[in-house]
Amino acid sequence: MKENQISTGRFIDGKEIFAVELTNSLGSKVKIYNYGAIVSEFIVKNGHGEQQDVILGFNDIDGYLNEDYLAEYPYLGVIVGRYSNRIKDGKYSIDGKDYQMEQSLHGGVAGFDKKVWDILPTIDPSLTLQYISPAGEESFPGNLTVQLTFKLSDEDELILDYKAVTDAPTPINLTHHSYFNLNKNGGNVGDHHLRMPASNYLEQDANYVVTGKLIPVEGTIHDFLGGKKIGQDWDPKEGYDQSYVLDKPYGHLGLAAEATEASSGLKLEVYTTEPVAHFYTSKYLNTADSKDHKGYKPFEAFCVETQHYPNGINVSEFPTTILRPGETYAQTTIFKLSH
Repeated sequence: MKENQISTGRFIDGKEIFAVELTNSLGSKVKIYNYGAIVSEFIVKNGHGEQQDVILGFNDIDGYLNEDYLAEYPYLGVIVGRYSNRIKDGKYSIDGKDYQMEQSLHGGVAGFDKKVWDILPTIDPSLTLQYISPAGEESFPGNLTVQLTFKLSDEDELILDYKAVTDAPTPINLTHHSYFNLNKNGGNVGDHHLRMPASNYLEQDANYVVTGKLIPVEGTIHDFLGGKKIGQDWDPKEGYDQSYVLDKPYGHLGLAAEATEASSGLKLEVYTTEPVAHFYTSKYLNTADSKDHKGYKPFEAFCVETQHYPNGINVSEFPTTILRPGETYAQTTIFKLSH
């Protein structure tokens, strides 16, 4: 694996935005910005020997900073934090103290996805980004130091290793929000085939907030245990926007999802140490621009957002999402392409 760091010439709050390219012996390439830890390209050979980009995004950093894009803002390819998904009413308590944050999706109005991260030196060809989130940012307590390391293996695995420490108890639930489409011509992902080893999904209220109840997938549209086309059972106007509890030991690296697309011959496998995968088929995706300048429409991508239980900080039965001083938050997620 090799790396190449390129200046974009853009600055935010005095910090320079760089693009970092990781390549491997197969000729594959991943491009990552230190703004929002955005993965903007993941180019591999498909089943026909053609180079194909499987990630939605823009040709350059300007696309991600465009006002029209930010007005719609689908979180294309970014890291999400301090807390991914939804916290009910933006309220939670730690050690008897109540906190109220502004109600929003994915960690606040200006979460980790809108920060310029520091690029740390590494010994091997990889990219390690660091962001220090000050106490009180988006109403979260504690100074939180987060490091995210990207590696591209010679087996076309994009490996994401997360670590975080804090000086005061704080909620944390990080994920990455890459949008995938394995068809080289893009379009609706309903024909992609998906398998998910998840026997239960998490009940959500009308605002997509997890209630704490687990529901068996058997006999529902959420049953992907044996694999099926994504569009086989969905409501074509709604798609999927649902969290699934993975059938693996807590904290162990295991399969979260496996997606294939017939025309390209590509297969995406997602592995994670996290207990939950949120599966989203981009109902709200709507951009005027894109890499091919045709824009993106709803249901033209899918996301597998590996994470802890959404709203877990308010559900005592779920594993804790509170990080305390002296502890280290750690998780690994792997996106593996093959044909």
